[in-house]
Amino acid sequence: MTHIGVLTAGGDCPGLNGAIRGVVVRACAAGATVSGIENGWQGLIEGRLRPLGRDNVRGILTRGGTILGTSRTDPYVHGSGLASITPTLDDAGIDAVVVIGGDGSLRTAARLGEEGLAVVGVPKTIDNDINDTDVSFGFETAVQIVTDAIDRLTTTAEAHNRIMVVEVMGRQSGWIAVHAGLAGGAEVILVPEVAYDLEDLARRLIARHDAGSAYSVVVVAEGVEAPTGERVLAGRDLTGFERLGGIGSVIGAELERLTGFETRVMILGHLQRGGTPTAFDRVLATRFGVRAAEAVLQGEFGTMVASRGTEIVLVPLSSSVAEPRSVPQSRLDETAWFGI
Repeated sequence: MTHIGVLTAGGDCPGLNGAIRGVVVRACAAGATVSGIENGWQGLIEGRLRPLGRDNVRGILTRGGTILGTSRTDPYVHGSGLASITPTLDDAGIDAVVVIGGDGSLRTAARLGEEGLAVVGVPKTIDNDINDTDVSFGFETAVQIVTDAIDRLTTTAEAHNRIMVVEVMGRQSGWIAVHAGLAGGAEVILVPEVAYDLEDLARRLIARHDAGSAYSVVVVAEGVEAPTGERVLAGRDLTGFERLGGIGSVIGAELERLTGFETRVMILGHLQRGGTPTAFDRVLATRFGVRAAEAVLQGEFGTMVASRGTEIVLVPLSSSVAEPRSVPQSRLDETAWFGI
């Protein structure tokens, strides 16, 4: 009987429980055993497992977060790679591991796979920056959350004749900023992929206000560099990884100085990660989980499930994490039509 371990690693996002549920339901239907690994890679290092059957995953589809917990612990950063997790795998008799994670977690999974771990990856990230898949679950929910926030901030910006700067997540790629900015009708969208001239931007905002539009909404991805060329950091987390945050405040202060218009900043932060997943993300996460379980049952290791059009397919895990998936120029060109 196949014994599957499933873990969620890295930052949380809406849809994780749907993916866990998909793995468990499909695996159990085939007579396999599933163990949930608690708190990501940390659970494999520390031997923290619990059995998962159909009864354990009832009612979790609509819940945000992850019933297994997560962490940013990495076997290579905080341990000795495969040797750190082998005792747990051997003691529990786990044959393969389904890793539900973003680019960092899947990069670790690919490296462990090269060392001999039987692994299948499931892409989750609100940043939507994983290669070889059209979309990752969590992204659509995050875009909806940000769009709702922009809608509300637009009305108060208009009432007070302000510039409203909205900082959203996006360490390396500006997918959330582009899609939510377009959906919310933002006048300016700044993303890591494109350099910007703040003085030129200020001149255009002044011209917009002089023409009668006395408010503007500016969406900024957290990975955008400051005008002086460096990323803005909010410190480091307990595992030592950098935390981005604060570029919105830098941009906002400079725009107020350059334009003379009152400017307010809203940093949405972890609000984008929380809450109930949209129907789209529930379905996508479920389909990803089902296909990942099937990949394990069929011995198709070293792969990642991916969305291609309307189908769920398998792609090589190594190529999916080779580099981050940036917003293509064609999408940026489409967005540019609606800016100032």
